[in-house]
Amino acid sequence: MSDKQTHFGFQTISENEKRHKVAAVFSSVARRYDIMNDVMSFGLHRLWKAFAIRLSGVHEGSRVLDVAGGTADLSLAFAKRAGPSGQVWLTDINHAMLSVGRDRLIDHGIALPVAQCDGEKLPFPADYFDCVTVAFGLRNMTHKDAALAEMARVLRPGGRLLVLEFSKVCKPLAPAYDFYSFKALPWMGEKIANDAESYRYLAESIRMHPPQEELKSMMEQAGFARVDYHNMTGGVVALHRGFKL
Repeated sequence: MSDKQTHFGFQTISENEKRHKVAAVFSSVARRYDIMNDVMSFGLHRLWKAFAIRLSGVHEGSRVLDVAGGTADLSLAFAKRAGPSGQVWLTDINHAMLSVGRDRLIDHGIALPVAQCDGEKLPFPADYFDCVTVAFGLRNMTHKDAALAEMARVLRPGGRLLVLEFSKVCKPLAPAYDFYSFKALPWMGEKIANDAESYRYLAESIRMHPPQEELKSMMEQAGFARVDYHNMTGGVVALHRGFKL
C-alpha cells in the first residue's frame, strides 16, 4: 500500500486515502450530478462541451474514448457523430457515475460499450483511438502525468486528446469567482444534493489543478504535439487540445 502524499482539495493526505475520498464524493453526487452541473454553471457547461465536440474532429467511423465520462454527455454526442460504423467507449472509475451514464444511454436508445476503469491504467490497446476526451475528470486523478501518458498510448498517431477542465480565471473575475466557489457552491450542494462537503472539495480541487500553461507543458511532456488551449468564460474553463505524433 502506498503512503505517498497528495492533495485532496486543500488537504494533504495519502494517495490511498485520496482514492477512497474521491470515490465517496462522486458516489454521493452521482444522482444529482447533471442537475447540479446546470445549476452551478447556469447551463454554460452545455456550451463548453459543445465547443469541445466541434473541435474533436470526430466523424462517421471514428473510434472515441470518453475517459471519466460519468453521466455520458460527451459519449451521447460522439455516438451521433461516429455513427454505426464508429465506436465510442464510455469509461469512468466510479461505479455510481458510470451507472447513471449507462442508464442515460439506454434511455436514449443508444448501445455503447461501457467500462469501469482507472484513467491512469486504461485497459485498451495502443494506437487504437482517433480521439480521447476527458471532461472535468483530470483534476481528480492523482497522477495526472500518468493519465496523460496513458491517453497518448491508446491514441493512434495523428489522433487527438481533448481535455476540458476548470482552470485559472482572469484576475478581474477572481474575487467574485472565489466568493461563488467557496460560499455559494457548498450552499447549493447542500440544498440540491444534500452534500455541501463534496462541492466544497470540488471547488478546492479546481484551485489545485494545473493552470493553463502548466497543463499545456504536461501534455507536451506526455508526447503531444501542437498543443493549444482555448479559454472560455474568462478562464473559468479551458479546453486543451493536443495531437499524438
